[in-house]
Amino acid sequence: MVRTLMHGARLFLGLVFLLAGINGFFVVFGLEPFIATSPEAMALFEFDYLLIAEKTLEVICGLLLLTNRFMPLALAVLSPIVVNILLLHLFLDQSLLLLAIVLFIAHAYLLFIYRDHFKRIFETKPRPLG
Repeated sequence: MVRTLMHGARLFLGLVFLLAGINGFFVVFGLEPFIATSPEAMALFEFDYLLIAEKTLEVICGLLLLTNRFMPLALAVLSPIVVNILLLHLFLDQSLLLLAIVLFIAHAYLLFIYRDHFKRIFETKPRPLG
């Protein structure tokens, strides 16, 4: 059961971020996006380089999640993006709030599953390796 839920959360996050990242590049290149974008979210990207940077990270991390490679790295990179998505839909645009909550829960679940990979970050007096 845990394994099935873990793979489901991984595939869900990977697919959402891969599609959202590709959709963002449609906006950057002035094409019509294939998934409607939030005007409130697009207003936050005053400069194109921010949108390009975020969407590039989303595509890369989406691919990493879908291929089950470098999972802790992908989860760490996506953490501030997931929190930003949740806060944006909580306070500015409630149209996709349910998706943002499910995205946050799936991400938090995967962080919990891979928690052993993050324990050293929280050491108060870490010793150098070697």
